[in-house]
Amino acid sequence: MKYLYLLILFSLNLICFSQTIGIQSFATGFTSPVEITNAGDARLFVVEQGGKIKIVSPTGIISTTPFLNLTTSTISTGGERGLLGLAFHPNYLINGFFFVNYTNTVGSTVIARYSVNVANPNIADASSANILLTIPQPYSNHNGGTIKFGPDGFLYIGMGDGGSAGDPENRSQNKNLLLGKMLRMDVNGALPYGIPPTNPYVGIAGADEIWAIGMRNPWKFSFDNTEGNLWTADVGQYVMEEINKVSDAAAGLNYGWKCYEGTSVFTQNCAVTGTTYTFPFAQYNHDNGFCSVTGGYIYRGSTYPNFQGKYFFADYCVNKIGIVNTNGIISYSANLPGNNNFSTFGLDINNELYVASISNGVIYKVVDTSLNTREFNSSYVQIHPNPAKTSFFIKSKETNFPINVTVFDISGKQLAIAILKNEKNNMDISQLQKGLYLVNFINKNGENHNEKLIVE
Repeated sequence: MKYLYLLILFSLNLICFSQTIGIQSFATGFTSPVEITNAGDARLFVVEQGGKIKIVSPTGIISTTPFLNLTTSTISTGGERGLLGLAFHPNYLINGFFFVNYTNTVGSTVIARYSVNVANPNIADASSANILLTIPQPYSNHNGGTIKFGPDGFLYIGMGDGGSAGDPENRSQNKNLLLGKMLRMDVNGALPYGIPPTNPYVGIAGADEIWAIGMRNPWKFSFDNTEGNLWTADVGQYVMEEINKVSDAAAGLNYGWKCYEGTSVFTQNCAVTGTTYTFPFAQYNHDNGFCSVTGGYIYRGSTYPNFQGKYFFADYCVNKIGIVNTNGIISYSANLPGNNNFSTFGLDINNELYVASISNGVIYKVVDTSLNTREFNSSYVQIHPNPAKTSFFIKSKETNFPINVTVFDISGKQLAIAILKNEKNNMDISQLQKGLYLVNFINKNGENHNEKLIVE
């Protein structure tokens, strides 16, 4: 009966304290940040559209010297051009390779490989550039920009349709062009790059680099680092923004542009009989000020259990953060402070989530405000520290020791038990994984009390 009581109580607590999406300022002073990523360690790397990559410490301190600075002799900027993407090789800590996506001085997309300075891990070797791929762009918009390594170790490149409203030349459906596509290349062999043999157009008509076709402008995409799925937010034209979820092994998909915008027909008589089109996992329209989707990530961190398994995204024109649940249902935060124009999300080494404002140059942490540690205090007992790592103590405002302490996980399973005789006794939790737990206290008078505990 007590087990059932605790399980019901904890369930009620989760309902009462359902996730509330908030943002906390983490680092400020950036100019047009368009990418946030990590290199397999505690640092964050922030890409500025004007050409700089800056390093941010775990405490939000920005290094005075940029990691890399691409000047106007290398890139063109303005509008949707500039330094747009950054991806560190999966073996970066060993080989020191990283890759960038930028528009060059004539407006073409360039994918280039650089190396870190062998004497200083906080500075790139600016002379190490190797251009792997150059893709001509007919217009200055719809350049895509994101590059990511997939679970298969290959480099994925999101390419917009080349710009101009409505893709008048239907470049996205042309398998001989790299525009309006998701590309995949093998960067682990000889330069410039190799073609993975499982790419869908190897040996048949179509460009060998293509992984998927029919995209308008996949500004941001990401891989779920638990399940491997590829999540792509494709910016719409007049009506619909779409979020696609597919297996990382799904080769040769056609996302439908410009025949379809989301699930709606965009161009009459465009769809080809017998062609299978991949429609969005979730979509939303331009009502209420929405205009352009900014894709994010599936949350796999440990600080906010209510966020687990949900996909986070934003829209450039509203100060809200959206989430997509496992059924493809979208919900939104309340209006967030500031005039942000959210441009990108990013993950740190612990899979905690960040979002950037291109307008005010701030990198924010995305937080669940319902789990602020101030809510863990009580008039009966107080856990400290909370969050905790390997152990915690309890303070009591009354003389009611000894206290029986039991730790449960979110399913109600008992994980640890102890009897604390005074405030100097600690509760060992070193065996617990990172996450959210329920702690039950029973004092010498038989009175019950429950507190939430975060283990970090």
